[in-house]
Amino acid sequence: MNPTHSALTGLWLPLVTPFRDGALDERSLYRLVTHFAAQPIDGLILGATTGEGTSLDDEEAERLVSITSAALEAAGKSIPLYLGLSGADTRKTVKALERTASWDVTGYLITCPYYTRPSQRGLFGHFSALADSTQRPILIYNIPYRTGVNLANETMLQLAERANIVGVKDCSADPEQSFDLLRRRPADFAVLTGEDYLFYGALTLGADGGITASAHVCTAQFAAIRNKLIAGNQAGALADWTRLADLPRLLFAEPSPGPIKYWLWRAGLIDSPEMRLPMVPITAELASRIDQAMAGGSEGA
Repeated sequence: MNPTHSALTGLWLPLVTPFRDGALDERSLYRLVTHFAAQPIDGLILGATTGEGTSLDDEEAERLVSITSAALEAAGKSIPLYLGLSGADTRKTVKALERTASWDVTGYLITCPYYTRPSQRGLFGHFSALADSTQRPILIYNIPYRTGVNLANETMLQLAERANIVGVKDCSADPEQSFDLLRRRPADFAVLTGEDYLFYGALTLGADGGITASAHVCTAQFAAIRNKLIAGNQAGALADWTRLADLPRLLFAEPSPGPIKYWLWRAGLIDSPEMRLPMVPITAELASRIDQAMAGGSEGA
């Protein structure tokens, strides 16, 4: 697949990873992918934050990709499939790219190195080395409140000159930084918001779409908001967002993806809301709130 900006638009789903009795729940995974293959999504991310990627071993991650790819093919759905990677050691991340070179993925979502807090020069060197190690497109994941380091726009724009660094999942949580990037980025560099509660606002400012965990629920409504904005119907998009805006707050009331997994389990799409430590199931109080929301007519998954 040609790593172009045009492939990185629309509504992308960072898929949860179903577990049951401590193992990857392959049956639920296939059912989940089949369900979302029928929804208006433009891409899938596997094994990232929402997919609890740091808790997967190499064999599980490979099975995750294989089953998802097979389910998409069986459903006749042809969309980009990106694999989430993270790490604080450039050499180890390069090895992860080499290890996954034969896997059936389109590209990678790669987070900034966490904990070590490298300089901007170090961040540039890190992503440059990764870009040199694969022909596949790389989507940078800038999320300073998780990693402890912010990839500045000047560094981002330098990296955007690389042919296979094709965009960013923007979780900078700084509206000024996000708008500055949207204003200055080259035409072939995609900006996808990763902040669910900013989905509508980011689109109005020119973001190409979103990697939106809340779109596990009310998928069609999220897609419709972007479609209405593209069609010039901002009033309609705003009205839709007004009805939907409380959903991200509910689904992030406790650490993600616990609330989303609970919703999907209650909707019958996965067989268990199981998490892996240090992540734990949601509280009874939040479970009750989600049950009420589902009973109130929100179009769940």
